[in-house]
Amino acid sequence: MGVAAASLLFACKTQNVPQTQTEQPIVASINLVDVQDDKVWVTVDPDRFTVDSTTFNIPKTVPGTYSEDNYGKFSEGFKALDYKGNELAFTKLDDNSYSITDARNLDKVMYQVNDSFDWENEGGVYSMAGTNILKDENFLLNLHGFVGYFDKMKEKEFRLEIVRPADLIPASSLTVDNTTSGENNTKTDVFKLDRYFEVIDNPIMYSAPDTTSFMVQDMQVLLSVYSPNKKHSAQSLKPGMEKMIRAQKRFLGDINSTDKYAILVYLSDSPGEGNAGNFGALEHHTSTVVVMPESMEPKALDKSMTDIVSHEFFHIITPLGIHSNEVHYFDYNDPKMSQHLWMYEGVTEYFANLFQVNQGLINNQEFYNRMVEKITTSQRFDDTVPFTVMSKNILEDEYKDSYYNVYLKGALIGMTLDIRLRELSGGKMGILDLMKKLNERYGKDKPFNDDELIPVIVELTYPEIQEFFDTYVSGKTPIPYDEFFEKVGLEEKEMMTEVGYFINGQTPYITANQQTMEILFRDNMELNTFLKDLGIEGGDTLKSVNGTEYNIKNVYDLIMASQNWSEGNDITMTVKRDGEEIKLEGKISTPKDMDKTYVEMQNADGEQIELRNAWLKG
Repeated sequence: MGVAAASLLFACKTQNVPQTQTEQPIVASINLVDVQDDKVWVTVDPDRFTVDSTTFNIPKTVPGTYSEDNYGKFSEGFKALDYKGNELAFTKLDDNSYSITDARNLDKVMYQVNDSFDWENEGGVYSMAGTNILKDENFLLNLHGFVGYFDKMKEKEFRLEIVRPADLIPASSLTVDNTTSGENNTKTDVFKLDRYFEVIDNPIMYSAPDTTSFMVQDMQVLLSVYSPNKKHSAQSLKPGMEKMIRAQKRFLGDINSTDKYAILVYLSDSPGEGNAGNFGALEHHTSTVVVMPESMEPKALDKSMTDIVSHEFFHIITPLGIHSNEVHYFDYNDPKMSQHLWMYEGVTEYFANLFQVNQGLINNQEFYNRMVEKITTSQRFDDTVPFTVMSKNILEDEYKDSYYNVYLKGALIGMTLDIRLRELSGGKMGILDLMKKLNERYGKDKPFNDDELIPVIVELTYPEIQEFFDTYVSGKTPIPYDEFFEKVGLEEKEMMTEVGYFINGQTPYITANQQTMEILFRDNMELNTFLKDLGIEGGDTLKSVNGTEYNIKNVYDLIMASQNWSEGNDITMTVKRDGEEIKLEGKISTPKDMDKTYVEMQNADGEQIELRNAWLKG
């Protein structure tokens, strides 16, 4: 047992508990100073128990991830202590849960927590929902990975106490209630929270100060960045984030759910090598955690941040603002899922694209291209599975691999519902107006019964909307996109568009041989103009680019490097074809591909144009 463990063992509340006392909050303590082998000590100290037994849980699943991640597997050395500091017997039920029979004598539990970034494949956890422990430099506290809860005590008040090095500051949408100085240049931050949900809904990142803030109307936005090699900073990301959030607030109008919002940005300098290796963001009521590669060029990072953070910010509408009982009373260790992922994730993703064309951040054609890309990718999934059924059963083996489709077909459900509402209302009502009505009916503190949402939507809109849901959302009929696009004066057309060197939207031109770890150019799709001009053929195995060898392990480095290529520069690729290595030399050119998309009809009538304008600019 280390010094830190010993100090926690004997730092008991009291050995003589009075007969009557004021109910105390649950105190969760995290020690970020005495880090041992990239592990930190956590204690959870409840009030006096009046029952004989209890169960302590670390979440299996958390809102926004829709996957079973078993965060308890990152913990070890669990102890249950009585008021004299003696260890009590307990039974480990599974990765996440511990049963303690002598609850009346239980003072606290304590355990060590590993960070997920150091685990092989990050323990199967998305990086943005993961944790980082880097002594004296960075602590990414997605608190569901650290702090557990006792059965039937999730609604009790919590006090979160974090001991940290004095030169690392907390970034969070939470307000620090109190900070005290300790020995050896340490400080203790105290946060007061109403219930367990607020603990896990408020991630905190500790690092050297690199923060900025700005006001958007009456909302303060905090931007905190951890960039280990200082390639990016809060100041460098601020202009793009400020422009985006100002546009979002204009788009949302009178929807206003928070007076403070925090964007916590963790930039990984060695993806997959003991560091965050998958990228994106996880939403919370008043903040978002963003994980991206540090190697991205500023322009590319700005674009990705706009798309990703805008999606997470729009979650303030749903499910954070409008949600069912399954979300409001979330069971972290035996979750019951809602049937409305089409709204929680789909409509949110749709808004993340619609607001950009609505506010002039992208042009009409780019918006159409984005929607067409979602159509193409979504049709790789079974297009006849009722979306409500898939959503309700998303944790089951039969449906869990379809989760990505909520960002595709879910967004397309939002889009087509928007067009239908505009059509029925003569352009006056769209899906944003519907969400405002739902927000007035419910809001973040009033969940709905899962089965009542669609009838309420019909009540708030038009009888014909019932048929839309029965057919395309609860039913098995694929959405006839041609028909909806025709309503707004769009028609399908083939045209050359710019694509990536190795990826066209969500579709890569390369694949992998899992046995040999080699990268192959796909032979079942047309290659882009750059690859064809260079002499690449489908089925070629890529060996090197400009002298650098590539395989599955560093393919991401290839994708990132290509973002910095300049047109007209020399390039050499070595490929293996029919057992023979071939060196291909040429010039870098802008890659293009022939894609089907939708474009505005030249002969659209006034009604179609009016509906299109209401859809995109209303």
